[in-house]
Amino acid sequence: MDLVTVAAVVQTVAVVIAVGFGIMQIREFAAARRRTAAYALMQSFQSPQILRAIITLDSLPDDAPKSTIEALPTESQVDLVNVMAVWESLGILVHKGEVTLAMVDDFYSGTLIQSHCKLRRYVAELRSETGRDTRWEWFEWLADRMVERESGAPPIPANIQYRDWKPR
Repeated sequence: MDLVTVAAVVQTVAVVIAVGFGIMQIREFAAARRRTAAYALMQSFQSPQILRAIITLDSLPDDAPKSTIEALPTESQVDLVNVMAVWESLGILVHKGEVTLAMVDDFYSGTLIQSHCKLRRYVAELRSETGRDTRWEWFEWLADRMVERESGAPPIPANIQYRDWKPR
């Protein structure tokens, strides 16, 4: 082989290696992004305020009217608005593709759907009173996606679905 052919082969090999390395870097970046998103999701529910909101939600009837929510102590009302704001933010992030619906499902599907069942009338009354159909729109959108996701088959709790799981 002459020197030009050797140089061409070396150049081709270098390009192939660079492309392979680039693909590996993109995959690693995507995995890191998923880990960061999962951590942020986990952290979003690790506050006393959110935990108090869940306790309050448990005590509410389905389709609680606005009057029932307004009768709660102010702190409980603020806690409920905070949890709805978390759902609203997650809805936007799922829609924009920053967080997967599957990840939200794994972390929060039960609590999210319960929140919507308890608060949908409250949200509807807020929208009616304010003339703003966009109030808590992403919260509703996300809850609807969760309900659709579960409509094909009921959710299987992780403690049952993965009972035979062993660490690697």
